[in-house]
Amino acid sequence: MTLAMSWSEWARHDATALAERVRKGDVTATELAAQTSAAVAGLNPALDAVVEIFDDVVADPLKDGMDPAGVFAGVPYLMKDLGPTLKGRLQEMGSLLMQGNVATTDSHLTGKIRKAGLNIIGRSTTPEFGVCSSAENTLCVTRNPWDTAYTTCGSSAGSAAMVAAGATPISHGTDGGGSIRIPAGVNGLVGLKPSRGVFSIAPGGSDLASVVSSQGCLSRSVRDTAAFVDHCRGGAPGEFMPYWSANEPYGDLIRRDPGKLRIAMSHEWGPYRASPEIVAELERAGRFLEDLGHHVDWAVPPIDLAAAFAAQTTCYITNFAQTIALLLEPRGLTRPPEDKVEPMNVRLWAAGIDATYSERTRMQLAFNTASRGFGAFFQDWDIILTPTMAKPTPLIGTRDYLTVSENPSVHDWFANLWAIFAYTPLSNLCGIPGLSIPFGHLPNGLPMGIQLQTRQAGDGLLLQVAAQVERALGGQWNGGAVPAHHVTAL
Repeated sequence: MTLAMSWSEWARHDATALAERVRKGDVTATELAAQTSAAVAGLNPALDAVVEIFDDVVADPLKDGMDPAGVFAGVPYLMKDLGPTLKGRLQEMGSLLMQGNVATTDSHLTGKIRKAGLNIIGRSTTPEFGVCSSAENTLCVTRNPWDTAYTTCGSSAGSAAMVAAGATPISHGTDGGGSIRIPAGVNGLVGLKPSRGVFSIAPGGSDLASVVSSQGCLSRSVRDTAAFVDHCRGGAPGEFMPYWSANEPYGDLIRRDPGKLRIAMSHEWGPYRASPEIVAELERAGRFLEDLGHHVDWAVPPIDLAAAFAAQTTCYITNFAQTIALLLEPRGLTRPPEDKVEPMNVRLWAAGIDATYSERTRMQLAFNTASRGFGAFFQDWDIILTPTMAKPTPLIGTRDYLTVSENPSVHDWFANLWAIFAYTPLSNLCGIPGLSIPFGHLPNGLPMGIQLQTRQAGDGLLLQVAAQVERALGGQWNGGAVPAHHVTAL
């Protein structure tokens, strides 16, 4: 099969650059789809990151309604197998229970993605129901393209692996506690969890029950993420989340450097601390931002972070219990079958299915206290800088944070998660934006993310700072290095 570009040429393009090539007539959307399909075929045996390629949409990018006049002009895009649905396509949520499940409607965001000119050509892997931060189960073992002995983390595992490996420059993710930012950090990508009320969750998601989870993308450039937000944001009729519009398109904003900012920095996050090699990279990031003219100093929001984590744990247990119950009901089941639902998810269901309104009310009060505390903190500071993760990237098969864990206690299991992924969940609780940029490196050569967080609706500021850093690095995240498993090696 003859491809439109060499792999080295392909790898030099982000989504914005590919779209510009299409508009110039240098390449077609069909050729882009064929190139990504070939990349997946070459990479997936080692990475196990793609569940399915839609061959009919590869052959005809207009088949499902992609708008070729959209800003991305037919750039190929993988949809995480969780969250927004595609009418008539399988959505199996990383679960044996959901095998053969076909979506009956497009989500509102699906239409937005296609209107933006992204060609949804397949499904990427996720852990069961997106519950843990690694796609390792009986259906898939998604591996890090930098070193396949390590996980991609997750839960947007497959999208992160394929974007990092160069198969496509941008793909879908969801983030209920770090599931965009964590794999972005681990795989050397840009990953934004937007503020609450940016992307639609209609019609399947509830504005109330889905309050901690956000949609988004993983990309290799700040401008691609900015364009995705600019062109895919906004609610559907009947949604009452506080959807809002930025003062100017982020694609314009990021071309300018921000003024001098007050940037707090912390790795001490309630009861959790980062390992020394991660602290060293955080300090290096702080010095880098100081050299760009910002004021950087150690500070942490003066709130009870342990109480916030406890409330977040209650939220996850009860939310996932109800999610599982809603999936069981149409199948005539009253409890999760242990041969089709992973052990920790069975325990989550049991722990949360009978939660009371009073428990959820106490949880919400703790959410309010934490949110107000972060809000007050951001009256004095523009941004807080943390690592994206507290511990180094886990090896494949590290079971204590997987839903195949033998841990009998769901609360102990969550404590294990927080010890590794301490810095991302509370932005979901508060509804504030968080952005992981691929600035750091671990001693073993794997990428390491640095996270920026700011006040509600400050997404543009985070992208503006990230773009300033990207320019200062000469446009070369990860020092220009690429993973061992990459399109350029095909």
